Amino acid sequence: MSGSIGNLWALGGAVTFIFAAVTSAVLIIALYPWLKRYALARPNARSSHRTPTPQGGGIAVIAATMGAVGVALGFFSLGASPDSSLPTIVAMAVMMACVGVIDDIHPLPVGPRLLLQTVAVAVVIYALPDHLRVVPLLAWWVERILLLIGGLWFVNLVNFMDGIDWMTVVEVIPLTATLVVFGTVGALPPYGTVVALALGGAMIGFAFFNRPTAKLFLGDVGSHPIGLILGWLLLLLAGSGHLVAALVMPLYYLADATITLMQRLGQGELIWHAHRTHFYQRATDRGFTTTEVVARVFVVNLGLCALAVMTVIVPGRFSQIAALFGGAMLVAWPLVAFARGKK
Repeated sequence: MSGSIGNLWALGGAVTFIFAAVTSAVLIIALYPWLKRYALARPNARSSHRTPTPQGGGIAVIAATMGAVGVALGFFSLGASPDSSLPTIVAMAVMMACVGVIDDIHPLPVGPRLLLQTVAVAVVIYALPDHLRVVPLLAWWVERILLLIGGLWFVNLVNFMDGIDWMTVVEVIPLTATLVVFGTVGALPPYGTVVALALGGAMIGFAFFNRPTAKLFLGDVGSHPIGLILGWLLLLLAGSGHLVAALVMPLYYLADATITLMQRLGQGELIWHAHRTHFYQRATDRGFTTTEVVARVFVVNLGLCALAVMTVIVPGRFSQIAALFGGAMLVAWPLVAFARGKK
């Protein structure tokens, strides 16, 4: 990257990030009275909060993300590419946010909600360049079907994991920061780097209001489109030849949600019903404070992101195996501790 282009990217990236953070915070302040009146999450037996708390902060996060992407493209031409799937991910994220608004105010049945999510993920995958392959050994159509299933699961697991204060914050911020690093070394397309900058900034703006004890929750309006955007970014990274990095970075979320799902299926439970059996939820029931839980997850995520970076900086089979093994060990630490609880 030449000096002038590098300087433009540095300036544009900083403006994109700051614009997203400030816009997210300002929108939250403006929307808070309305959310408190119309989108109040009341505690129940499966909730982690004890007092009625407004939800729907994701409106500000997604709006700020999309606005910051617009600023990056319109004022700095950052990430502009005629063959990118950027317009599609923007449209589908907005669609999922709209569905989330309805679901936060008047909960939707599982069937229609899952159908709309499937449509959104399918459209995003359809818009990917034909040459983008994650596992070239598989037939193209087989890979695309598996991506659809995986994308649908990722969207929902982000929603499942958004169950305590700051949990999504400590997931999204390290991941987006690392994705920006990948973008600077060419491992992520420029348009993906712009979206990562915007989403990371918007989550910074939201974090103050979601800190324990939270005054505001993301709601489905935030968790579902954030899951779609993160999944798309990780798919772009995997399609650039960095599949292991894309798997290692969200490994804590993948492990907690997937193991919990398998356990519930094994016990014959209806997996779409609300529950409190995620590892992080059991931790808060067994003596851990919310801050102690999210601090451990944050540290693990930093370690996972460092391992992912290692696979890109030092490419090769050895570094990939080391990253997968090291990631598994890192994730096992909080899972075991959360399952045991405090003595």
